[in-house]
Amino acid sequence: MRRKDREISELEAVELLDKSEYGVLSTVDTNGQPYGVPLSYVYKDNAIYFHCAVDGQKLDNIANNSKVSFCVTGKTTVLPETFGTLYESAVVFGVAREVHSEERHQALVWLLEKYCSDFIAGGLQYIESKDKITKVIKIEISQVSGKARRG
Repeated sequence: MRRKDREISELEAVELLDKSEYGVLSTVDTNGQPYGVPLSYVYKDNAIYFHCAVDGQKLDNIANNSKVSFCVTGKTTVLPETFGTLYESAVVFGVAREVHSEERHQALVWLLEKYCSDFIAGGLQYIESKDKITKVIKIEISQVSGKARRG
């Protein structure tokens, strides 16, 4: 990391992963073209889980090269008078793969708890109704880092 004075601890980066609302998944296609896509996710057990349709560019890219990065941004405040910004961010590197069976179902429940905690019963019915058209991907985290300018 170039700005060591902005580096945050791994624990702080993990806490940011846990509390952030969305992140950006970065993959690369067969021609080497980078592809970043924002998505909803949940952080559990040193992994990122997200759901998606059964086909699409991110899945094609992961099938070609399962190495990915994932970035989240926490609170930000623009400081126009100093031409700066207060921020916090975390980046993970890892390998993405589809999960199945109980792990898949548990990840969907975790997503439901994170984003729809007041609608668990209806959410469980929704999960069942979309079962055939949903994949769940897990990013097994191999490295996490973060940086911040907090004041």
